[in-house]
Amino acid sequence: MLFDTDVILDFFFDRKPYSDHAAQLLSLCVSKKVIGSVTPIICSNVYYVLRQTAQHDKVIEKLKQLLMIINVLHMDGDVVLRALNSGFGDFEDALQNFAAVKAKHIDVIITRNVKDYRKSELGIMTPENYLKQLIL
Repeated sequence: MLFDTDVILDFFFDRKPYSDHAAQLLSLCVSKKVIGSVTPIICSNVYYVLRQTAQHDKVIEKLKQLLMIINVLHMDGDVVLRALNSGFGDFEDALQNFAAVKAKHIDVIITRNVKDYRKSELGIMTPENYLKQLIL
């Protein structure tokens, strides 16, 4: 699964009620029940937003802790070109999507902005819906 930026920020900022679902998903990554991933862009976005409220060293430490439990996908020129030619309304979301597609092992993007990924060939779910589906 690919975590979108909003889910990671929900966790770090403890944005209720969303942070509970984000924490549950990250716990599944810790226990290796699921494999979580982000892209370099997500890391950059999270750094930038966290840096607004915390010192550089603290933010770097948080990101290192995150990367101990999830993977970072590769992005290259092919991903960028596919995103540019995709028709996605948001270029950043297109980049996330095509990095996940190229990874081949990603079958779902976890985001609260489901509508932004309408053009994706991958499954798109909110954290809450993904967790509900796991229980069934």
